[in-house]
Amino acid sequence: IDDILALRLPRVVAALSAGAMLAVAGVILQRLTGNELASPEVLGISAGATVGVTVLLFVAAVPTLPLQLLAASLGSLAVLAAIFTLGFGKRFEPERLLMAGVALSALVDAICGVIAVNGDPRAMILLRWMSGSTYSADLPLSLTVLGSGLVLAIAALAMRRWLDILPLGTETASGVGIDLGRARFLLFLVAGILSGAATLAAGPLSFAGLMGPHIARELGLKRAGSQIVGGALAGAGIL
Repeated sequence: IDDILALRLPRVVAALSAGAMLAVAGVILQRLTGNELASPEVLGISAGATVGVTVLLFVAAVPTLPLQLLAASLGSLAVLAAIFTLGFGKRFEPERLLMAGVALSALVDAICGVIAVNGDPRAMILLRWMSGSTYSADLPLSLTVLGSGLVLAIAALAMRRWLDILPLGTETASGVGIDLGRARFLLFLVAGILSGAATLAAGPLSFAGLMGPHIARELGLKRAGSQIVGGALAGAGIL
């Protein structure tokens, strides 16, 4: 049993943590944009991680797992910085940021498609990354992701008032004293970091970020705080 736990426990912890983080990010994005089909991949964070791994395959002779994780982290941060730069002058309007993320994701899909059809042997590593897996999750990584997820989930819960009010419209939110630019920036930042950390643990398996919030809503969890908790549990169970 001890031998099995040594192999399986880190991967189970990584899957639970990644699923919960993706679902919390999904709750934030769906409430922030008013779009029930919004999910973490529309931010382009997973695409950024994929770009990082793609670049690594062409510059490193031996793309080890630690190097892949580092490249994915840098790619995610670069995309997050680019998206925030594009939205800075418009008070981080959700539509503008989501369109930027969708465009980046489409570009990455095109690049990866070209690499795959060329028969390059490095495409196999890329396809394995894109399919999503907890294969690379060891105990230190799993515990780091778990700790990060708890901290970020608490941060999301602390901003639940914004998530309850922002869906009512910009005029209502401004009327009760919410700084739209600051609130949107912080919410998108938390969602982006959640998505990036989950991608490092399990790859771009962002469907949990779409389904978790819906399951919580169908269970009657309508308020932001309860939907975050319920969505996190649902996302963890899915993954």
